[in-house]
Amino acid sequence: QLQASGGGLVQAGGSLRLSCVAAGGTLSIYVLNWFRQAPGKEREFVAGLNWRRESTYYADSVQGRFFVSRDNAKNTMLLQMNSLKPEDTAVYYCAAGPLSQRAAMMDYWGKGTQVTVSS
Repeated sequence: QLQASGGGLVQAGGSLRLSCVAAGGTLSIYVLNWFRQAPGKEREFVAGLNWRRESTYYADSVQGRFFVSRDNAKNTMLLQMNSLKPEDTAVYYCAAGPLSQRAAMMDYWGKGTQVTVSS
């Protein structure tokens, strides 16, 4: 079970931090990912974290602005989002699955959290 939180309203240039708590399962066999979906658009990959290898992956659109990390003790994946832009506005989801940027490949999804960036 995955639970995302931390969304909100922020001005362009600001920062937010999202959290994804993973309850149950064996995290070491999964890559945990952040996806986002803006109105009228397809769900797109944002960032990923290989829980066992601690390697991270980013979409080109967020490279250098977003940073993913983990808190082992809390079974939590974090997404630090800096220098936010209006085009980052979307519902953000965390998902667990194989190493893939395709939403259809994910095995588990959490409920989304809304991020709104005002200009």
